[in-house]
Amino acid sequence: MEKILEAKNITKTYPGVVALDNVNFNVYKAKVNVLVGENGAGKSTLMKILSGVEKKTSGNLLLNNKNLEINSTKDAEENSIGIIHQELNFFPNLTVHENIFIANEILNSHKTINTNKQISITKKLMIRLKQDIKPESLLESLRIGQQQIVEIAKALQKKTQILIMDEPSSALSKNEASVLFDVIKELTNQGVTIIYISHKLEEIMQIGDVITVLRDSKFICEEKINKIDIPWITEQMVGKRSFESVNNTKTNIGNKIIEAKSIYLKKSKSEEYLLDNISFDSKSGEILSLYGLMGSGRTELLEIIMGIIKDFEGSVYLENNKLKHTSISNRIGKGIVLVPEDRQGQGLVQCLSVLSNILLSKISKKFSDFFLNSNKEKNVVNQAIDYLGIKVSNADNLITSLSGGNQQKVVIAKALETDPKLLMLDEPTRGVDIGAKQEIFYIMKKLADKGLSIIFVSSEIKEVLAVADRVLVLAKGKITKELIGSELTEDSLVKYSQG
Repeated sequence: MEKILEAKNITKTYPGVVALDNVNFNVYKAKVNVLVGENGAGKSTLMKILSGVEKKTSGNLLLNNKNLEINSTKDAEENSIGIIHQELNFFPNLTVHENIFIANEILNSHKTINTNKQISITKKLMIRLKQDIKPESLLESLRIGQQQIVEIAKALQKKTQILIMDEPSSALSKNEASVLFDVIKELTNQGVTIIYISHKLEEIMQIGDVITVLRDSKFICEEKINKIDIPWITEQMVGKRSFESVNNTKTNIGNKIIEAKSIYLKKSKSEEYLLDNISFDSKSGEILSLYGLMGSGRTELLEIIMGIIKDFEGSVYLENNKLKHTSISNRIGKGIVLVPEDRQGQGLVQCLSVLSNILLSKISKKFSDFFLNSNKEKNVVNQAIDYLGIKVSNADNLITSLSGGNQQKVVIAKALETDPKLLMLDEPTRGVDIGAKQEIFYIMKKLADKGLSIIFVSSEIKEVLAVADRVLVLAKGKITKELIGSELTEDSLVKYSQG
């Protein structure tokens, strides 16, 4: 196999975190180069470096055996490297051809957009991809799988020869994924090189040519797909590392706090179900984990309980009382709170201090006076800082001055100030170092011991094994298995998450 791109000894550091530690990555021409690893292994960071979104701290890149410097996305595009992010980047109110040529429009002699030329090229791209998608169609009228094809066409229009695809099938149906795999095969036949990131091990075995495994920000191994199997991949991804279990003492499991009955949720613009007949409960003092691959419906299930998603079928009960489709603030008032996956965008206000962020959820409930009492505020915040072990020299410091792990503790502190009965955490340790992860686990255990019902989502198997009392495994919108006690193993989580 011929190497087209090489990453040698790539290191990327952020304050307090080593995201990539001396990583090597070979990319082979006209092949599907699979990159795998648990969340936090460094996959996305490496792809951001290759696509110009981030700059490496040290190391070398070689393209066709020549040194390559990528300092921006423009540099990557000029070297024929493109990326399709997991969250598709398009304008739903524009047509297919307008999206393909966005910020790269073809102009005529009058400096206006040459629509006919754009439509003509778009038709040729769709023929190349063997897809019957009309250039004049609005993006919002297409299925998700077709929207993904448009993103591929956009990359090809820019003469991309190395195409990075980050979890491209996570939101696709089985039929849509099959179409995507046919397109990928056709592209490699045409000489295009694919870098493919996925947690879906079966599809990796189906379409990959060579696999590279990262673990804990380090390069672990590289191997041809035809020489390995799924257990081999799992072993390389997980290794022998394990978090210290926080479930050394038996928690007294109490009464049922939350119960979901026959939950159905359809995919956007589709008759297929994202959640298909989901029923479960969680009790006081229990840490329940929802484990599954990206797109299995974990986050949506939490958002239904939180009241964010309302267009679902089924019922949710809090302490045996059926919840109406009310506002999020109403759910918070009843004792339900969610720590979101997007810490920066949904959990914190970046321009505010640590103190102000912690008190955001408490002001209307606890501080009833017209004017805030500075001493009372600081006492509340200092108690939260001590209880959760937040490392900050002064609560008036900006939230952005904290490490990722301490920022996450602030989000948890803000949630706890609502006096919840049910605390839900969506990927609570994403983007934090292993020491901070362990501290967050102990916080979860301490809260469960106090009687809170805790539901958390994690994509990292070792985390689930270290923290959960009970695990519900989701795959393709269904609960495929409930695991508890001796049933709770790495192999069982991988097996049932495949559906």
